Amino acid sequence: MKTYRQIYPQIWDFENLYLAYRKARRGKRGKSPAADFELVQEDELLALQDELCSRTYLPGPYHSFYIHEPKKRLISAAPFRDRVVHHALCRVIEPIWERRFIHDSYANRVCKGNHRALDRCQQFARQHPYVLQCDVRKFFPSIDHAILRTELSRLIADEEVLWLIDQIIKSGVGVLSESYEMVYFPGDDLFAINRPRGLPIGNLTSQFWANVYLNRFDHFVKRELKCSAYVRYVDDFLLFADEKSTLWDWKQTIIQQMAKLRLTLHENRAQVFPTQTGIPFLGFRVYPTHRLVKRRKIIHFRRKLKRNLQAYHQDELSLDKLDASIQGWINHVRYGDTWGLRRAILGEISL
Repeated sequence: MKTYRQIYPQIWDFENLYLAYRKARRGKRGKSPAADFELVQEDELLALQDELCSRTYLPGPYHSFYIHEPKKRLISAAPFRDRVVHHALCRVIEPIWERRFIHDSYANRVCKGNHRALDRCQQFARQHPYVLQCDVRKFFPSIDHAILRTELSRLIADEEVLWLIDQIIKSGVGVLSESYEMVYFPGDDLFAINRPRGLPIGNLTSQFWANVYLNRFDHFVKRELKCSAYVRYVDDFLLFADEKSTLWDWKQTIIQQMAKLRLTLHENRAQVFPTQTGIPFLGFRVYPTHRLVKRRKIIHFRRKLKRNLQAYHQDELSLDKLDASIQGWINHVRYGDTWGLRRAILGEISL
């Protein structure tokens, strides 16, 4: 297996930092952290370059908040300058893993995404009569730092890059502690129980490292279980087969394999059912012949639209922002059979 050495200078190279800054500010230029950085961008980038080169860089404190859609989650956002470093790191090391990821892993990858995952799900639903649906319990808060570090060092032999990775991983210690529910695995000792875990959901590095963490599991499903019809999006994944018994057997094997990663499934939700009844996946219910938006997604958008319309009529929200919110929803739901739904909801709008 090829390992990568002497790649750290590529990370603090000024051009790489500048391109990382451009990516970090995308869609954020109107917000004060990005705007403040932009005012003195050259000084900030030179300071970051010096800190990374001399290995004196220290990540700043996170800003944490909760979101409640689709479920309650703690989001922890790093300071803008740290996000520039995250992009700079990922620009160099992400291609190392990209060619090693399986084709049917769709989250946070170029030319992938949730809509292509839905297409693949529907393709497999047409080919197989049964599906096993799984998701990981408290995935990001459960990620074990020691396991992640071991997986990253399998390909990266540059100690300076590993130092930077350690800085970013350690910066999230304690951020997600209140979100983690202690799980004990067979053979656990005091050291295993107390070692650090958890990645902040808001970090670019966390999204990338989630794929790294589950990469071996993906290959296990494809090579050991020999499941050719498999789709994963972050911690939600589907296995398709022609026999129910095959999927039930796979479920038990998956639980054992997840334990090696110190992860657990929502076992009550990990069920085998016919694809004809529709597969709840990424905000849609996917049938072999069509897709519908989940009912709770419709309710959530109606409530959001009502709030936005009230804000608009009270001059608290601009027409451009109202339109952007509606267009964003349309762009998502148009990947389902939603012409009638869109006409019904948007026909209620009065400006």
